[in-house]
Amino acid sequence: MRPFIHDAFLLASDVARDLYERYARDLPIVDYHCHLSPELMAADHRFRGITEIWLEGDHYKWRAMRACGVPERFISGDASDWEKFEAWARTVPETLRNPLFHWTAMELKRPFGIDRLLSPQTAREIFDRCNERLRGEDDFTAMGLLRSWKVAVVCSTDDPVDSLESHRQLARRKDPATRVYPTWRPDAALTFDEPTVWNAWVGKLEKAANRTVRSFEDLVEALDARHRVFHEHGCRASDHGLETLPPPSVYADGTVGVTFDALRAGRAIERGRAVALQAALLHRLALMDHDRGWVQQFHLGAYRDVSSRLYAKLGPNVGGDSMGDFEMARGLAAFLDGLDRRASLAKTILYNLNPRDNALFATMAGNFNDGSVPGKMQYGASWWFLDQKDGIEAQFRALSNMGLVSRFVGMITDSRSFLSYSRHDYFRRILCNLLGEDVRQGLVPDDREQLGRLVTAVCFTNARDYFGFPLGTAAAGQETR
Repeated sequence: MRPFIHDAFLLASDVARDLYERYARDLPIVDYHCHLSPELMAADHRFRGITEIWLEGDHYKWRAMRACGVPERFISGDASDWEKFEAWARTVPETLRNPLFHWTAMELKRPFGIDRLLSPQTAREIFDRCNERLRGEDDFTAMGLLRSWKVAVVCSTDDPVDSLESHRQLARRKDPATRVYPTWRPDAALTFDEPTVWNAWVGKLEKAANRTVRSFEDLVEALDARHRVFHEHGCRASDHGLETLPPPSVYADGTVGVTFDALRAGRAIERGRAVALQAALLHRLALMDHDRGWVQQFHLGAYRDVSSRLYAKLGPNVGGDSMGDFEMARGLAAFLDGLDRRASLAKTILYNLNPRDNALFATMAGNFNDGSVPGKMQYGASWWFLDQKDGIEAQFRALSNMGLVSRFVGMITDSRSFLSYSRHDYFRRILCNLLGEDVRQGLVPDDREQLGRLVTAVCFTNARDYFGFPLGTAAAGQETR
């Protein structure tokens, strides 16, 4: 009986296997959006074991464990590493048909070389084998794992008030296999529902930017100062995690200052005024991105912290979030159009979380290409709840039907785990399989060179060229491909 994760996994035709083996499999990775820790990368952290690297902070796994009746102590609590791993091993067989089943098997296969499926019966053996490699082998440190996956670029997610000290340390390495760059994530500047929390963050911004923030314009200037520092540290992309984009028409310059003053004084502001202030600040942030030649990314549609019980006990990002059903088109169109009219629209990637919005986002992106940059406006990769086989295929279909998949900048990891790079392999296999199926049905010609160019572009060269990052040596030999 062959292993579950074998060479032809997800590749249902000879064409698919040929495209994967000849073009996709060994390409470097440009991971232009993730949540890996710069501190762990700078320290080249050695993990104490499989529980730390695999289970801590992984809300995908946590949700599945809770659904199986696992008590919170064995998920995010004070249980031992073995107890938590054993609880996950009991859960894995119950995830059949969930992407976690695929990802678990893929992550054991590579990098650990384990072909056995995780279950209560195999848990102890797998736990010990993984821990032995993590604790003793050079390829199993934080940076060693990135090297083994041929990750040429990693873009972390960083608050404007972050010191970027870890990025300075990483930038001093000579000829690194993996280059690491910050990404500007100013969500805290736009969160006005808790004035005390927001004002505390503004205090950190004042210290980081070395200037006082007394007015809305002061806030913009302080953010611009930090934006410039991020640029000097190699940052070339911003990212925003929002429910939706508010249209710029909701605010007038005369009211923004009054709203800001109330918020700065610690007073709660009504939702309409908060949306107006958010719209004004987002517009100014978008102008900064354009002026410095950055890519702006918008991850839209998450309904966060739905479980107040989990939020009160554990905080954000613990598995208490959902898809939202927010209205998207009007605000998104008005926001982008307001920038486009003044020739100030940066390269942009739009990500939706609700699959209902696939066609909406694919067609919206196409409205604002201007011929200046190939693929300037991107319908982004499927993410979060959609980064599974069905979601990836649906995103491909929408983009192929309503845009140009040949210009697509490809997969993002969007993960906090150093083992999640198997998702790039997952994505590449799915892409090759879709193209192989198109050939089988006679929908595209069986021209392997043309198909291979598309696979190479989507999996590597489009992202390389779109962002223009200097690449790590993991991409050696790929510079002109």
